[in-house]
Amino acid sequence: MGVSTSAPDKGVAVVTVDFPPVNALPVRGWYDLAAAIRAAGADPEVRCVVLTAEGRGFNAGVDIKELQRTAGHEALLGANRGCYEAFAAVYECEVPVVAAVHGFCLGGGIGLVGNADAIVASEDATFGLPELDRGALGAATHLARLVPQHLMRALYYTSRTATAEELHRHGSVWRVVPREALRDAARELAREIAAKDGHLIRLAKAAINGIDPVDVRRSYRFEQGFTFEANLSGVADRVRDTFGGGGATAGTFDTQQEEQS
Repeated sequence: MGVSTSAPDKGVAVVTVDFPPVNALPVRGWYDLAAAIRAAGADPEVRCVVLTAEGRGFNAGVDIKELQRTAGHEALLGANRGCYEAFAAVYECEVPVVAAVHGFCLGGGIGLVGNADAIVASEDATFGLPELDRGALGAATHLARLVPQHLMRALYYTSRTATAEELHRHGSVWRVVPREALRDAARELAREIAAKDGHLIRLAKAAINGIDPVDVRRSYRFEQGFTFEANLSGVADRVRDTFGGGGATAGTFDTQQEEQS
């Protein structure tokens, strides 16, 4: 359990997340993930990183139960900072990052894949931000990198999800494959990228980041300020305790979270 790194192919590092049962990461998990991605990208032998996960889904965001059982704001601040570091590590990784997504990709998962360089998804993958059902805000910055502006807003306000096929039609998912073929498909793309000159691929990553129209670190940090405001006002706890009041999306996520402890 935790975060591990392997090297199955020349020039390719695979960073795997495994926090059963739903990959809702505790504060320490976000920092560990950030460190693993940065270390893989800094390795001169690595030219592409694949980010993947074990279990039922790619990522269910922050461990809500950790926030609920921790007095004060220490866990919230830790989660905010940990997510910030993990998302930034993906974006700033010295080499391209390919996200291999299966099952649910929610909340913090959107922050990870929205900052990745390419996404390969299984047919059962769904993407969404149930933040309003969880007493939080954030990662609209990253959802906006996956879908057009008005769709991003509708998905955000409703807490609905989009399928891998829908994102493929929008051009943000490279390939959609059967679940059993996901890792092979992600590694195939990674090997193609890793076949490029190592120095040149690093220059390409830096150049592409440099022409981005949105500063993703500053944009996400701005969003996090409103998350903290929601907590200080008490509205976050009220919503979090009911997961959005028992709506369809909230109920599904509530079931997942109950299985963590």
